[in-house]
Amino acid sequence: LKDHSKVCHGTQNGLSSTGSQENQYNLIKDRYDGCEIIMGNLEITQIESNWDFSFLKTIREVTGYVLIAMNHFQELPLRQLRVIRGNSLYERRFALSVFFNYPKDGSNGLRQLGLTNLTEILEGGVQIINNKYLSYGPWIYWQDIIRDNSAPIDIRYNGERVTKTVCAPQCNGRCFGTSPRHCCHIECAAGCKGPLDVDCFVSACRHFNDSGACVPQCPQTLIYNKQTFQMETNPNAKYQYGSICVSQCPTHFVVDGSSCVSVCPLDKMEVEREGQRQCELCSGLCPKVCEGTGAEHRQTVDSSNIDSFINCTKIQGSLHFLVTGILGDDFKNIPPLDAKKLEVFHTVREITDILNIQSWPKELNDLSVFSSLTTIQGRSLYKRYSLMVMHIPTLTSLGLRSLREISDGSVYISQNANLCYHHTVNWTQLFRGRRVGVNNLNNNRQLAECVAEGHVCDPLCSDSGCWGPGPDQCLSCRNYSRDGTCVGSCNFYTGVTREFASRKGECVICHPECKPQRGKASCTGPVNECVACANLRDGPYCMSSCPTGVNDGQKGLIFKYPNREGHCEPCHHNCTQGCSGPGLHDCLQTARMITGIALGVPAGLIFCLVLFFLGVLYHRGLAIRRKRAMRRYLESGESFEPLGPGEKGTKVHARILRPSELKKIKALGLGVFGTVHKGFWTPERETVKIPVAIKTIQDSSGRQTFTEITDHMLSMGSLDHPYIVRLLGICPGASLQLVTQLSSQGSLLEHIRQHKNSLDPQRLLNWCVQIAKGMYYLEEHCMVHRNLAARNILLKNDYQVQISDYGVADLLYPDDKKYVYTDTKVTPIKWMALESILFRRYSHQSDVWSYGVTVWEMMSFGAEPYASVQPQEVPSLLEKGERLSQPHICTIDVYMVMVKCWMIDENIRPTFKELASDFTRMARDPPRYLVIKVGESWLDSFLIAAASVVAFLPQLWFQRSRLSSVQTLPERSQVRAVGREAEDALRTVSLHRARFSSERSNARLPASRHRKLSTASSPSSYKVWTADEDEEVDHYGYVLPGSPGTPERGTLPASNK
Repeated sequence: LKDHSKVCHGTQNGLSSTGSQENQYNLIKDRYDGCEIIMGNLEITQIESNWDFSFLKTIREVTGYVLIAMNHFQELPLRQLRVIRGNSLYERRFALSVFFNYPKDGSNGLRQLGLTNLTEILEGGVQIINNKYLSYGPWIYWQDIIRDNSAPIDIRYNGERVTKTVCAPQCNGRCFGTSPRHCCHIECAAGCKGPLDVDCFVSACRHFNDSGACVPQCPQTLIYNKQTFQMETNPNAKYQYGSICVSQCPTHFVVDGSSCVSVCPLDKMEVEREGQRQCELCSGLCPKVCEGTGAEHRQTVDSSNIDSFINCTKIQGSLHFLVTGILGDDFKNIPPLDAKKLEVFHTVREITDILNIQSWPKELNDLSVFSSLTTIQGRSLYKRYSLMVMHIPTLTSLGLRSLREISDGSVYISQNANLCYHHTVNWTQLFRGRRVGVNNLNNNRQLAECVAEGHVCDPLCSDSGCWGPGPDQCLSCRNYSRDGTCVGSCNFYTGVTREFASRKGECVICHPECKPQRGKASCTGPVNECVACANLRDGPYCMSSCPTGVNDGQKGLIFKYPNREGHCEPCHHNCTQGCSGPGLHDCLQTARMITGIALGVPAGLIFCLVLFFLGVLYHRGLAIRRKRAMRRYLESGESFEPLGPGEKGTKVHARILRPSELKKIKALGLGVFGTVHKGFWTPERETVKIPVAIKTIQDSSGRQTFTEITDHMLSMGSLDHPYIVRLLGICPGASLQLVTQLSSQGSLLEHIRQHKNSLDPQRLLNWCVQIAKGMYYLEEHCMVHRNLAARNILLKNDYQVQISDYGVADLLYPDDKKYVYTDTKVTPIKWMALESILFRRYSHQSDVWSYGVTVWEMMSFGAEPYASVQPQEVPSLLEKGERLSQPHICTIDVYMVMVKCWMIDENIRPTFKELASDFTRMARDPPRYLVIKVGESWLDSFLIAAASVVAFLPQLWFQRSRLSSVQTLPERSQVRAVGREAEDALRTVSLHRARFSSERSNARLPASRHRKLSTASSPSSYKVWTADEDEEVDHYGYVLPGSPGTPERGTLPASNK
């Protein structure tokens, strides 16, 4: 493999598409035409016609994954593809994914994979499913191609099957014959024609390809010399560029050690050494590198992100100026961009990708805010262009006065009705890359009109052209330049400050020690090239004083004195403190030095003391500012977590969707009330496809259809709360389809099982607060969940959870708090209240029971409740008084909240409002209520023990006979196995239960009338959730430890210590 093999960059779009079919095809063709190696992913999706894909036949290697999905063509010509490296995997599992490549109607569809030379997949597995007409390809022996034996292979619903094994077992699947002696070299990745490392098939190396030889690493820049025991420069060094060893990195890449990288690490900066860009460690603060635009969350420069470009010197990525950024975006509540704020781009000197300007403020007639921009690298191009300026009628000149290099790509400047000067620029002088095509400079103002109105370059500009009017806009100067402005001549003979001309024609000021001359030049170069000195001369250099105590490296310290001609002469070699003449008697006396020391020592001590006190004051000021800032956060409830750019500010109602707008891709899971699919929502008259979750609800009895929109559906669509998964749309029909947001982080149950060793008490308690507030919101809207569990709690991010799977049951009327559900479907028995199991009676208080089990799951790190008990045995256990055991990380305070959620009498269970208040109080001092020993080995054994052990709560026979009645005395004796604090809390609850249950159906009593439990009598006493407490919770429901009102550990009552 030669260094000049064409390398292209892949995509990361997944199943998303852009524009029409023709536009999608053209984008793929422009990107991959003639490519041999793709640095990234090869994605061919949603092509519904038989387009010509012959331009893909040159591809030999893909470093990421290959995705072929939802197409209608018959064959993809990837016959030269030998290696899929799998550095990035589709869905984090597959290096090759082929699915749904056929239409619903018709006989078109993928029939052949065409991967006849693919012999190696280094990382990841293979997925080939739901390809109706695909034969042969899916049924080859993929285990022989996949390097990782543990990688998944998912092949379903395809055609015929043929397999064949050729290599001997000793060859590890790579050979050039059937004999054990015909094994390929260990560095070969996709077959070979001989046993040597140079016999591997082209571009098919496990690690790196060094001029046709497969090697474990490229020749390093430094090698060890065994004779001198030192590291020396390797004259044959090469750099790692993907899987290739190259002698020189591409022009748009930089060298970091022995590798070609697209961007330097954070602690390094780009510098140019001997014509090559290299990464070097910053001596202090590095030049500021800022993220560009173009990503989904940052599509254009607008008023919401303009401040992030302050003091930026380099843009990592692209800069896009679109209409929604300049004029504002009403849909996202983004105001128009103030033209004055564009001044932040004056510091930008380099853009790594492209500069795309499609909209510009009317107040500005040029692009002079980029006057410092010198380089556009074009590492990632848009249709071969790296500079695009279009559709700006107010633009009269470009004003890019410092632009001197376009590393890769071409220029597109079109549809600018008043633009001049661009005709004069010698664009060829700027280009450095190999993909330079024809520039598009059409449909701007005619050259004749510009000349007629005097819009021409300044006479001081050279024939290379200019960016605008004036001598400071020249691409290069005809004569000389001073500070970027062309001048007729330098100040050689006149002026206060005299100048000389550098080799580049720049006027440089003579050194201040050069003496101005009359009628002739004062200097011809730096300080050592002055015609005459203003003060003294030391050899060829002009100086203000002779050197004193300078170490010359050979004779030690030397001293000089000025003679009558103004030249510095050396002192006598015995003079150690300087001299005033050449003799020994001219040496300066040491007494002067003693006097200096006597005066300097006290002054130095005073100076050090002043510095010390100033330092103390400075650090004290910092500490005070920190305390004030923390107090402000705690008192005002400001969030430590930033708001996401996609957070909405107003209530949004769900849409009524048509079945044609939804497309299901694959099943995610089967729930109690329906099936959930991953799919796409394509709004009418739009080409964008939005990934969503589609839940299909169907009445198995066949008695109910969903052809009409009901008030219950509309009520579900109107729910909008930070801790509730928002319903995006409703699709009625024979089966009801509910469209919600697609969660990428999965359920809370999976998260706590996977990250059990890194969870902290603060996060667990805040999740409890958020779930309680979300359930309280459902209660306010008369919505009974009845399937609350950790598996139905989704993570929006690491700090916020959302409740899903709500509202499937019938909507309760506001005046009726209970209803009977008679469906015979399988229900989650272990999470249900006893009255729900025996009498099918569901209410908000039965949801409280499920909430207690959900909290137990969290505190047990995802353990299954009653793991050793059969579901049909659970009711009898509950009637006997048995409950889930106290988790090891919980104190009795937290466990008592769970126990109260599991009371037999539903009327004395706490409400969600009270639960939110309780956990908010606990979240302010997490270590007081949860004790987690991170890294200890007891966590795994705890998960097994916690699921099998239950606590016994004895219960009298007449309690089990009437579960719906209120029993006072037996409830008070249910928790004797839990501990003394649990008995006190239950006793207090029982004393106030009668009054509470009689008044609950009418209205909630004030805080002073509810659960009058003091801290001394019960650590888990309920506290009403008031508006003041709610103000101490941030946007994610995250409670800050040590908030106002939280008792410190040292001030706890004696009964709790």
